[in-house]
Amino acid sequence: MNKLYAWSISAALAGFLFGFDTVVISGADKQLQALWNTSDAFHGIVVMGMALWGTVVGALFGSYPTNQYGRKNTLLIIGILYLISALGSGLATDPYTFSVFRFIGGLGVGASTIAAPAYVSEIAPPEKRGFLVSLYQFNIVLGILMAFLSNYLLRNAGSEPWRWMVGIEAAPAFLYCLFVVLIPRSPRWLISKARIEEARKVMASFVKPDEIEARMLYIQEKNDSYNIKESIFYKKYRFPLTLAFLIAFFNQLSGINAFLYYAPRIFETAGLGESTSLLSSIGIGVVNLLFTLLGVYLIDKAGRRQLLIIGSIGYIISLSLVSMAFLLGWEGIWVPVFLFLFIASHAIGQGAIIWVFISEIFPNHLRASGQAFGSSTHWVLAAIIPSLIPVLFGTIGPAYVFGFFALMMVLQLVFALYMMPETKGKSLEELSEELTFSRAKKKVVLESNQI
Repeated sequence: MNKLYAWSISAALAGFLFGFDTVVISGADKQLQALWNTSDAFHGIVVMGMALWGTVVGALFGSYPTNQYGRKNTLLIIGILYLISALGSGLATDPYTFSVFRFIGGLGVGASTIAAPAYVSEIAPPEKRGFLVSLYQFNIVLGILMAFLSNYLLRNAGSEPWRWMVGIEAAPAFLYCLFVVLIPRSPRWLISKARIEEARKVMASFVKPDEIEARMLYIQEKNDSYNIKESIFYKKYRFPLTLAFLIAFFNQLSGINAFLYYAPRIFETAGLGESTSLLSSIGIGVVNLLFTLLGVYLIDKAGRRQLLIIGSIGYIISLSLVSMAFLLGWEGIWVPVFLFLFIASHAIGQGAIIWVFISEIFPNHLRASGQAFGSSTHWVLAAIIPSLIPVLFGTIGPAYVFGFFALMMVLQLVFALYMMPETKGKSLEELSEELTFSRAKKKVVLESNQI
């Protein structure tokens, strides 16, 4: 079990770089717009938004290397992309070069949401899978906190602090690459490629000797029951495909990425000074980390569905209060307090479960493709929504933007209550059976009874 923890943490460190890369730009936001004198639209879409478009491409095409070259090799490629992006962004001399290197980092973020959860879910035992996969989300929020803290500490570094803010990511990216080199390949991926002896050697390091053959035979039999040429768009996979789409759709319609990208700007809009805004951003990171830890602790006890219900209720309350605060002019401490509640609701709900849930609901041979679909949905919206925030805040105002997000969370609560299945404590093969074959058989029985 110790080896499983070590391997899971090493793979999940891709999440640390994801969180750091996504949020570190918030400290450079206003500096870059002033330096290059760009319009709100250009700044939002090109300078700030290009990394998110990189995540879309990385999520769309990340399933290919994850399937073809393996989870481990893809994780190493991701680390190299982060390293190149950090160095290039920190040395950029114009908005176009900066955007290109930010795009490269985005490729790593998008691909990591496929490869890292897939790898950990395939080595984890059912009773620990939620905890181990959610370490990826824990690392995301740890990266977010470190980015906010780093931005604050580097706010006066040299004549152009933003270069240090975005360039410092090269250090953890290099260390991550060293860790990934040491992890083994996923045994389920090896079995899917008929590399049975390699899979047996990996399993021997964390499975009891008398259980290895039975477990391998079970996985092989389940793999053989599927047609490896299938697509996630086959009719029998419509339900897990719909689940992946909705969980990703609601994740971004909460406004989480829009808020994380523009936290200092939002706090300044609420009447806080620049330094106070950066400190409040660190507070957001701390709350995010603490409630993610709580979500990681509860995910295999309360279950994925229960956490999403709790998070949805918190979203609705907090986003409604933020909207009212801006609408009624409650400036000062109120907006940060309500946004802390918003972050806590996200961390214990959507934040804790999204990558776990998507990694569980597709069969082994389609896991990377299914995650690519869910991740792509997530990142297309994550690219569009934050890119529009500067324009929307300047036109309709933050009160109506946060009010819209609150309405979307009412719909998420309905989804959690009436559609979302519970996945805790079941093997990946059991879940594949329940969400595809069993549902298809049940539908055939119902249709035959109606005739």
